[in-house]
Amino acid sequence: MLSSAVQRSTLGLHTLEQYEPLIGAATVKRIAAKAERMRTMRVAHISSTFYGGGVTELLTPLTLMMNATGIETDWHLIQGTPGFFGCTKKLHNTLQGERLEFSDAEKTIYEEVVFENATRLHLDDCDAIIVHDPQPLPLITHFPDLEMPWLWQCHVDLSSPYAPVWTYLRQFIEQYNAAIFSLREYGQDLQVDQQFVTPAIDPFSAKNRELSDREIREFLGNYKIPTDRPLVTQISRFDRWKDPMGVIEAFRKARQQVDCRLVLVGNNASDDPEGGTILETIERVADEDIIVLAVDDPTLVNALQRSAAVVLQKSLREGFGLTVTEAMWKGAAIIGGDVGGIRHQIKDGWNGFLVSTPDQAAARIVQLLKEPELRKQVGLRAKESVRQNFLMTRLLEDWLDLLSKYERPVI
Repeated sequence: MLSSAVQRSTLGLHTLEQYEPLIGAATVKRIAAKAERMRTMRVAHISSTFYGGGVTELLTPLTLMMNATGIETDWHLIQGTPGFFGCTKKLHNTLQGERLEFSDAEKTIYEEVVFENATRLHLDDCDAIIVHDPQPLPLITHFPDLEMPWLWQCHVDLSSPYAPVWTYLRQFIEQYNAAIFSLREYGQDLQVDQQFVTPAIDPFSAKNRELSDREIREFLGNYKIPTDRPLVTQISRFDRWKDPMGVIEAFRKARQQVDCRLVLVGNNASDDPEGGTILETIERVADEDIIVLAVDDPTLVNALQRSAAVVLQKSLREGFGLTVTEAMWKGAAIIGGDVGGIRHQIKDGWNGFLVSTPDQAAARIVQLLKEPELRKQVGLRAKESVRQNFLMTRLLEDWLDLLSKYERPVI
């Protein structure tokens, strides 16, 4: 067993067998049998960053676990310039419904940088290639002679993409063997297969493992987070789709009725050029009862989610809220935006609460702070729902099932 200090500093390689106390021996045996049948495969994932954001949170444990089960799994990164990531952030926003034009010059930058990355990707030995989100999407156009299946996974809320940009991206998507979305409601009118895979978390990671009371106090103390009042927190990238200003508004309204303190923690994904501007806006409006931390410390996130009286994820769009699942796993009382994947994670009034406005969020904050027994019951149900539905072993099995449908042709 690694020490807690070492666990905090590693990527988190965990075997299937370590999950047996959580999912049962029969489930472990079933997944292991599926993995054994696919041990000859070599899979490559391609994304745009190793740092920050939900895709990294998913691929780090998933690729490690796939290798641990005997499936050779690579993870490649595409490199981009600030101009490129400005273009892809615009694509991200339009996929989530914002009406922005994507100019011919932006298309040229986007496609040229992807081409440059393609020149140094050597994928001939792969049996399946999985491309994540819009950043590397056009890669497939540069490998016309490769016969292995190509799968494109979109992790954003695709319930209402902006039509002109979607039409542009569709020319690339329909060259893939399948498009993979988080929820069925994100399905589109496409001339390729569509599959649906819901994200999950690694319960043994530094962000999610059990912490002692001493460790919680230590990490909160390291960041000078006082616990003399109940803590309300939101932990997310600094992104306007996460609605940090709506969280601040809700907190200030709740504070008129209950004594509490707000802690906003976030980091900036390296492929998101808007994060710094959002952080500056938050810091300008923060007051003495609002703590803002721009850090990437998974154990701080863990400690804060375990100690907070209320955890928010008041997103305006959300493909799937990993931070929601992380908080639920810790038995937190969670308030989430009534959007996208969060609706499939939270059953309103049972294992958390769904809200659409700052007023609704403020009312739920007040209710939860005044009713500790309600917080406890909601948290217990939340943890069990994650155990049943959103652990990494379920995601691994989903991918094993999916990859078995798309085998490389025998030449």
